[in-house]
Amino acid sequence: MFNLFVSKIEPKTVNVALNHSDWVKSMQYELNEFESNRVWRLIPTPLDASTIGLKWVFRKKLDKEGNIIRNKATLVVKGYLQEEGINYEVTFIPVARLESVRIFLVYPAHKNLKVFQMDVKCVFFNGELEKTVYVEQPPGFISILIRVTS
Repeated sequence: MFNLFVSKIEPKTVNVALNHSDWVKSMQYELNEFESNRVWRLIPTPLDASTIGLKWVFRKKLDKEGNIIRNKATLVVKGYLQEEGINYEVTFIPVARLESVRIFLVYPAHKNLKVFQMDVKCVFFNGELEKTVYVEQPPGFISILIRVTS
């Protein structure tokens, strides 16, 4: 029954994705996560600044039986310094090694503590930037900026 609410196609371009409401919802969810985590601010780009391009990567998430369980739109930075042999169409999610999970579970087991599992839909690696970085607005979600002058 859930399959009725997800798209069966995996778009290759933003224009194709924008024609399907379920992909638009997935893209909007990703942008809402950026906003709630304060990843960026929407400001006019200075004339002398260079910008980094963004692109959408679309993936269907499948369960063990191969049924589509959700559509995932990920906003990534375009890579211009690519190395030969690396696949830039695939995105990776960091995972923990089994040994790390076992070590993590030993302490709560020793102290008779409860451990709860949770699903993380969006992960950000935070770090201090040494200079200001400007990125283009996501394709398909362009906001008009009005420069106020006094």
